[in-house]
Amino acid sequence: MTRIAGSVQAQVWNGPLGTHWATHHARYDALVSGLDDALFEGAAIAAGDRVLDVGCGAGATTRTAGRLAAHGHAVGVDISAPLLDRARAVTVAEDVTNVAYQRGDAQSHRFPAAGYDVVISRGGVMFFADHAAAFRNLARALRPGGRLAFVCPQPAGPHLEESRALSLFARLLDAPDAHTAAAQTAMASLSDPARIREVLEGWDEVSVTPVGTETVWGRDAADAVGFILSRTPGRAVDAVTRTTLEDTLRPYETDRGVRLRAAVWLVTAKRSPSLQA
Repeated sequence: MTRIAGSVQAQVWNGPLGTHWATHHARYDALVSGLDDALFEGAAIAAGDRVLDVGCGAGATTRTAGRLAAHGHAVGVDISAPLLDRARAVTVAEDVTNVAYQRGDAQSHRFPAAGYDVVISRGGVMFFADHAAAFRNLARALRPGGRLAFVCPQPAGPHLEESRALSLFARLLDAPDAHTAAAQTAMASLSDPARIREVLEGWDEVSVTPVGTETVWGRDAADAVGFILSRTPGRAVDAVTRTTLEDTLRPYETDRGVRLRAAVWLVTAKRSPSLQA
């Protein structure tokens, strides 16, 4: 077992934020489900592949990978015990039998050398303390020629509906607690394509492709605001502020929920046979 207890992100994802994600895993999965088509198209998982899902959370992408790799298997790795507990329970309930989970920091976890054909991540790779070291470790886990595919946010800005709405929220609410702030900072750590290429030095066929998507925040503005506020336990806002928050999201209400346009990078690469992991 990789020692992860002292890392900042381990504290974040094993504390109230991790518990919130585990409790509301279906909402979080729905929030970013628009990324799945691009991720799995980039991963090109074949029926016999061995797949590693990095930062698997409650395991939605791990289970999808397992279904695609019908004659292979998928392993999800995460540092969050609450999320992994949820992942295991849902996997049993959905009767996905070729999926397993491991608790560990994928930056340093000792995966079997060349034990996987594909590494995927729906956002989990942003949270590494040392991205270059992490991708070297993941390269070691891939067979030569094995594929890497992940999605991560593009830079925030006023051209994106999600960025505009969330920046307004930030101005109306108190500063986030230390754990939430650490998670928010990490989310932007790979937003620069030059940085992505830097940490993937030595990989073959590195591609960074812009992908537009929509994030789904709730059934309507009131539901979405309630969900967002619930991410900080104990936070209370007055009626005027809550109404203002709801008004911020009301223009994005549709018959399919509150949907905000956002943008991510789809990153794909192959493990070079000569790459020293």
